[in-house]
Amino acid sequence: MTAETSQTLDRGLRVLKLLADTDHGLTVTELSHKLGVNRTVVYRLLATLEQHALVRRDLGGRARVGLGVLRLGRQVHPLVREAALPALRSLAEDIGATAHLTLVDGTEALAVAVVEPSWTDYHVAYRAGFRHPLERGAAGKAILAARANPLGDPGYTLTHGELEAGASGAAAPLLGLTGVEGSVGVVMLADAVPERVGPRVVDAAREVAEALR
Repeated sequence: MTAETSQTLDRGLRVLKLLADTDHGLTVTELSHKLGVNRTVVYRLLATLEQHALVRRDLGGRARVGLGVLRLGRQVHPLVREAALPALRSLAEDIGATAHLTLVDGTEALAVAVVEPSWTDYHVAYRAGFRHPLERGAAGKAILAARANPLGDPGYTLTHGELEAGASGAAAPLLGLTGVEGSVGVVMLADAVPERVGPRVVDAAREVAEALR
């Protein structure tokens, strides 16, 4: 900690991160141990976070992330979109295909940023806000591949005709981001994805992940 930072705020943010990383919540004792502070400090932190609906405690006394986090989360997409646009624009212009950033929203894949190439005669119309099941399309399947291989690099995923007849897709997952599941990909009107597209999509996904760190 430096003189310019707040120890209390730092601890409160650490509490939120710890709770976000568990599905079953944490007790005051567990939080006290993980933070390296006494139980009285943890009680005060939780009480403050509860006042803002960022934390809730169940009947057993376990603390969990509160619904107030959802209200903050609604403002995240515009920031993510802005950070991803340079890499998406470069990808779209390089490949000559529509590039997109897709994030997990519940059980669905949600396109939050889309960039179309400026120089092609035609390209696939793909709009921000488009949703589809994670099990269909390159974007969702790339995310599922990352889930299945959390310690490795799943590379890229190719699909054809799963979301739109005649369209092929390539996508690579965002890696190394805590609390964010997503992928970067392209969609094009082609029977098959050219060989160079897969590695280029992987590079773009790395660029976006770096921008979001």
